[in-house]
Amino acid sequence: MLAIPPMEKIEYPALEDVDGWRAMIAAYEETVGAILGDRVSNAPVETDERDFGDFVAYMITPIGLADDDRRVYLDIHGGGFINGAGESCRAMGIGTALRVGARVWTPDYRMPPDHPFPAALDDCMAVYRMLLGERRPDEIIVGGASAGGNLAAALMLRARDEGLALPAAVVLLTPGSDLTGSSDSLQTNLGLDPLLRGDGMPAFLLYAGGRDLTDPYLSPVFGDFTKGFPPAILTTGTRDLLLSDTVRLHRALRAAGVPAELHVTEAGGHGGFFGMAPEDEEITREIRRFVDAHWNAGDT
Repeated sequence: MLAIPPMEKIEYPALEDVDGWRAMIAAYEETVGAILGDRVSNAPVETDERDFGDFVAYMITPIGLADDDRRVYLDIHGGGFINGAGESCRAMGIGTALRVGARVWTPDYRMPPDHPFPAALDDCMAVYRMLLGERRPDEIIVGGASAGGNLAAALMLRARDEGLALPAAVVLLTPGSDLTGSSDSLQTNLGLDPLLRGDGMPAFLLYAGGRDLTDPYLSPVFGDFTKGFPPAILTTGTRDLLLSDTVRLHRALRAAGVPAELHVTEAGGHGGFFGMAPEDEEITREIRRFVDAHWNAGDT
């Protein structure tokens, strides 16, 4: 799994300090984008991009993929709703394409401080609508990690509410399902998670732009899953700051009768072990098994 590298504890600007947010985000993207770009510089993929007007989306195709392979994975990047743009977005999409062995579309969605909610969700919806125009729903799988997991779950709720067909499955990797900050592991795993080193609430408030944080499009754990949701796989670790967010979302899905798997790695933090441990390989195998099974289900 290609995860954003750990950084020092973030000191957020005041919510109204737009220039301060821009400067902090730019410095982070410059550092992390270079790191992630180096990791995939020789990856066996072809990349292209499509202009959606307000944003671009990258299309990433593994070398050797058959021309008639219609499987597509909509990958929504993480980064705490404020990071992961540009080169970071493209690099994380490459990592996903190699992990699932299929064509990936990843939106470089708009983010705060200039574009708060619902801009990011609007952009993900635009790409999903485009894919529905080119593929059968059972040929599509949607996934995301962290903030991307939040957006992937919110996308499913909104697509359903707007009457769109749902994809074959959804992959939710340590998803931030509750932006209200009420999950238990936000306290019990504080200081234990090697990636998430503090309270992300300032970024959540910036992203929400004054909206109620219990809105299911912001905090999907509060959604009504009885009205339809695709089969899901969720992953986390015992030291993940978002362990409870993931577990609570899994239980909500199960309570609504949605087929949902939960995989928890011992001692794993947010994002696992940064691709450097056998546990990461195990999770990758589980994800590949899951997506292959659900794409193949559409051929029967």
